[in-house]
Amino acid sequence: MAVAFGLSTLMTPLYLLYQKAFGYSQITLTLIYAAYAIGNVAALLLLGRVSDRAGRRVTALGGIAALIAATFVFLFARGTISLYAGRILSGLGIGVASGTANAWLAELVDNNDRGQAAIIGTSTNFVGLGLAAMLSGLLAQYAPWPLHLSFVVYLVIICVAAAMIWFTRETVQHPDRSQIEINLKLALPQQIRTEFVAPAITGFGLMALVGFYASLMPSILSHDLHIENHAAGGALLFELAMVVALVIIATQKVASRTAMLWSLGLMIPAAAAVVVAQVSASLSVMLVATAIVAVSAGLGYRGSLQVVNQIAPADQRAAVASTYFVCCFIGNAVPVIGVGVLSSLTNTTVADIAFSGMIAAFAVIALVFGTIYRR
Repeated sequence: MAVAFGLSTLMTPLYLLYQKAFGYSQITLTLIYAAYAIGNVAALLLLGRVSDRAGRRVTALGGIAALIAATFVFLFARGTISLYAGRILSGLGIGVASGTANAWLAELVDNNDRGQAAIIGTSTNFVGLGLAAMLSGLLAQYAPWPLHLSFVVYLVIICVAAAMIWFTRETVQHPDRSQIEINLKLALPQQIRTEFVAPAITGFGLMALVGFYASLMPSILSHDLHIENHAAGGALLFELAMVVALVIIATQKVASRTAMLWSLGLMIPAAAAVVVAQVSASLSVMLVATAIVAVSAGLGYRGSLQVVNQIAPADQRAAVASTYFVCCFIGNAVPVIGVGVLSSLTNTTVADIAFSGMIAAFAVIALVFGTIYRR
């Protein structure tokens, strides 16, 4: 899971380099960032239930294969079309890996402690995001071949991960690939739909917040803060990811629904802090905003995923987790596209305020559902 999600932020410190090399606009940069949601959602809709039938190992290796293909596309990219294709392919691999790995973790840990699986999954997820961004930024700034070396290193790491997956215990009893169904359908049993609303909206909102931050952060550093060092972008994402991981580990004894509700309450000041950081053009404010976003994301991601693990029937665990991740990935992409389009039609200040309002609205709605249906 960590290696899969790492490919999504490996690109972040390189966006401005690609922009100079290929000459695309700010709105194109935003769309390239969001394009991977196409692969994410396609994978989760079409393949979200596959590992429940075919087995965790073979499905995870399929996700790894898609990530390797995406890495080669980035490695030999010659224009924006290549970047779109690579992001979609990486989204496909991440989508397969996220649903499969979450279900696999829940089965590999003690059956009576599903919360531990969520803690492991969410913390390692963000560790992968942070380390990949830091590695890419450092190599882009201080090593040769800034648009290529990061992907060469990533290929080595993902091959090691594939070898580890090969030797990991399969947890699906009697996998039967003849029973695999591939169709555009989300799996959400009737009996858990009401309880699913709060974690789904939480996942949507927090990933929208993180997506907005990650997609526009390089431009904020370059255009508003006049910081041209590519390692700086990686360092900020590293700060975000490490704070998220620490929050997840430090608050693991906090009840999952309590963590989720605290996250929703923090989303509003977190979104406002990002706007203030951009308008004030202050690095110190940006660092504070990063920390607030991270605390909200850490509490919300762990809490909401833990709730999903707790309410999901055992025989549909990967399918329900995939439905949750569909909400997360749509939240990560669609609002970002909207803000990018609005920025091109008006200005960044109006777009940022609109985004903050959207985050506040989702947070309030999720708080209502989370409070009403709290166990």
